[in-house]
Amino acid sequence: MPAKPIRLTFEGHEGAELAARLDLPAGAVRAYALFAHCFTCSKDVTAARRIAEALTSDGIAVLRFDFTGLGGSGGDFASTNFSSNVSDLIKAAAFLREKYEAPKLLIGHSLGGAAVIAAAADIPEAVAVATIGAPADADHVAHNFGADLDTIREKGRAEVTLAGRSFTIEKQFLDDISAQNVRERVAHLKKALLVMHAPLDETVGIDNATGLFVAAKHPKSFVSLDSADHLLSDPRDAAYAARVIAGWVSRYLETARETAAVDTREGVHVSETGLGKFQSTVVSGRHRLIADEPEDVGGLDSGPSPYDYLAAALGACTVMTLRLYAERKGIAAGRIAATVLHAKVHAADCEDCAGEIRERDGRIDRFERRIAIEGEIDADTRARMLEIADRCPVHRTLEAGAAIVTRQA
Repeated sequence: MPAKPIRLTFEGHEGAELAARLDLPAGAVRAYALFAHCFTCSKDVTAARRIAEALTSDGIAVLRFDFTGLGGSGGDFASTNFSSNVSDLIKAAAFLREKYEAPKLLIGHSLGGAAVIAAAADIPEAVAVATIGAPADADHVAHNFGADLDTIREKGRAEVTLAGRSFTIEKQFLDDISAQNVRERVAHLKKALLVMHAPLDETVGIDNATGLFVAAKHPKSFVSLDSADHLLSDPRDAAYAARVIAGWVSRYLETARETAAVDTREGVHVSETGLGKFQSTVVSGRHRLIADEPEDVGGLDSGPSPYDYLAAALGACTVMTLRLYAERKGIAAGRIAATVLHAKVHAADCEDCAGEIRERDGRIDRFERRIAIEGEIDADTRARMLEIADRCPVHRTLEAGAAIVTRQA
């Protein structure tokens, strides 16, 4: 289940404020992905939304944003072009790199697919690129302008109606897309490529998929979207595309993880992201997590709170300790689970606490641990295992207290 998405902004290539949305997994983040929407679409188009939902359920965080002049983003659409979209993508990747982690996966829909191919060289951390209904040539989009093409060329600009909405297209846009060579970019991609296309796509023909696939070098893959339309307007088609992307990219994310250098910082590093009041990234070696606070205390509720992590440490240590004990004693224990509840209570009210704790003044932290052990185990053995849970190292640390030394970094 995905965590609540975060709405945020960052600066685009022209300095305009771009509206974005970051969908985070409920658990640990395996990798970050950057999604580029189709021409004149927005970050909230059905395909983008469904794909983000499916990827987050697989542990992949997804940043999607509106290009300059579109959706909730600032700037003038008439002054934009394919090159500016590529620049916005590079800016988005830089934002992720600074606040979270650089994207390992780039996904582009329609012209956005051509844009991620063009931007890939400037996002070195990306190991894989997936395109959906992408044109093999950027100027393919010009056929949408129909009879207005001559007006644009003769008068320098024209109002064009696309999907029921009016957009100003300038001649500089035509000049820019005609100068792009997407096939050459894909030939020098040097990243894994997945080309997804529907054979019956009436907006961008299937021959474009052929052009991209033939130009690309291995590793490359092609997946047919069968009867889907260009916009993947049927949620089932978008969900299928997302599942395929998640499955396909897994091997490249694992390869990247294996070859990446271990984080050289000692201990666990926690740093503010700059988003919301409390949100922080937690880095431990190759592992990256999000810490936050609930909304009712001013947080974004985008990750567990510090006390949630402390409770998780106690629960994880308990389960691991009991598993080691069961194996050592030959106990046929099935799945072991622990639920940990935390609360601040008055010491005198903690009836099930040790006597010396109840004698303390004021409030104390109370952790309640509920342990479940599956399997046919007799009552005496279960009781003994509950006693062993108290020997968990984290349990002992919490009960004994710890010395904390603070120094200037």
